[in-house]
Amino acid sequence: MTENNWYTIKDIENLDTPALVIYPQRVKENIDTLKSLIDDVARLRPHVKTHKSKEATLLMMDAGITMFKCATIAEAEMLGMCRAPDVLLAYQPVGPKLDRFIKLIRTYPDTKYSCLVDNFIAAKNLSDAALKHYLQAAVYIDLNVGMNRTGIAPGFEALKLYLDCASLPGIILFGLHAYDGHIHDADLTVRTKKCNEAFAPVKKLQEDIKKKGFPKPVIVAGGSPTFTIHTQRKEVECSPGTFVYWDRGYSLACMEQPFLTAALVVSRIISLPDKTKLCLDVGHKSVSAENELSKRIFFLNAPELIMTGQSEEHLVVDAGAGHHYKVGDVLYGLPYHICPTIALYERGITIANNKVHGEWRNIARDRKITI
Repeated sequence: MTENNWYTIKDIENLDTPALVIYPQRVKENIDTLKSLIDDVARLRPHVKTHKSKEATLLMMDAGITMFKCATIAEAEMLGMCRAPDVLLAYQPVGPKLDRFIKLIRTYPDTKYSCLVDNFIAAKNLSDAALKHYLQAAVYIDLNVGMNRTGIAPGFEALKLYLDCASLPGIILFGLHAYDGHIHDADLTVRTKKCNEAFAPVKKLQEDIKKKGFPKPVIVAGGSPTFTIHTQRKEVECSPGTFVYWDRGYSLACMEQPFLTAALVVSRIISLPDKTKLCLDVGHKSVSAENELSKRIFFLNAPELIMTGQSEEHLVVDAGAGHHYKVGDVLYGLPYHICPTIALYERGITIANNKVHGEWRNIARDRKITI
């Protein structure tokens, strides 16, 4: 096994496994790379769903990033705790979540919060809730450009919703939100074509709104796979998230994006069930398991291993006949999907100069921090 790599932890005997490890210097390099890929840092609105930590957020703020996107109230509160200037909750608050969203606005006045709506009932409820507290809620219309989970299709009905929302006294319309996460073709030419086709009706809707006498709405568009495509649209806010840690899935699907692996799951061999099998301590509870078995984790220092079975606390792999592995060996695993993997850990152990250095708490993995 290779021992002289960027990821090797020299004092590994001090680290219990499975463990999420983070390399802050590489995180900083990824933030610098992100800035280099766009003409204006003011157009960056990174999604915090990947890292869920104050520490990564503050590194981005130190780099001049002032706008953020998130998906949960806890992520929004974590950003408020960091005094992030501008936070878009990319979610439509319904039921108790609406009350929590209003409380966020009141609790963290240094942060300008906004959220999504895709129907008039939700917008009316938001307006009423805001007015009860003498507030106006900032809103983006959520557009369905192909994900088919939330949003309203850009077109006449979306224009009508925009006009209807403009009449609500508790709402201030800021713009349009178009997430195209369904577009992730490895072929950049194909990805670009699909992205442009999905964006065209969004652009038209923006123009139609302006023709109705409204200020030109801001467009927040894309995620990681379409980031470099949307950077070419000079007025669009871009929302990549995975760049901060990167993962195996995007390193294969988005090879044009030069981000570095900055987080790993470290595992140990705990048993040798037979002559070819190894059992590792990295089960469903240690790495995201929504993909098929072969696309959950890739071991940087053992790329030949073939996954054969996984349960809550164990991963069984085939190393082939005559392998050299033994109980206690350390394997450095790169998750295929880092975002839900982070949510499995309350903390990430930071590594500096190839040694255990400290920890970053993934505080926004919780459903609730204080609100």
